[in-house]
Amino acid sequence: MEKRASLPDLRDVFLCHAWDDRKGAAKELHDLLESKGVSVWFSEKDVALGSSLLREIDKGLAKSRVGIVLVTPNFLRRVQNEGIAEKELSALLARDLLVPIVHNTTYEALREVSPLLGSRSGLSTKENTMSDIAAKLGELVSPEVC
Repeated sequence: MEKRASLPDLRDVFLCHAWDDRKGAAKELHDLLESKGVSVWFSEKDVALGSSLLREIDKGLAKSRVGIVLVTPNFLRRVQNEGIAEKELSALLARDLLVPIVHNTTYEALREVSPLLGSRSGLSTKENTMSDIAAKLGELVSPEVC
């Protein structure tokens, strides 16, 4: 964590999500986190037009303290097809702090696709509102903010 802290433009969290969710649940979670004072690396705002998507994701991963994976049915399909979400997930699984957020699916479905991610302690929108989840994540990354 100390090495990451010395990097410019450090973010509290890296939000991993399926491309199909970028304007729905992922944007909602991003906006709620930012409203709580959490800085979020989010491809929709952090990848400049004309830049290399994979290179920008790589830089975002390096500059983020915590990984959040928004697990949706779209995400589960994308990971099985070995797309960009699968590459992000592979990098995030090496981290100490990685939080799955299960939305419109179950932990059982997640464990069928990614037993490693499914074994992590996380949150579910079946038990918490997206706003409550954002507040809990805010407390995780900067307890004094929330």
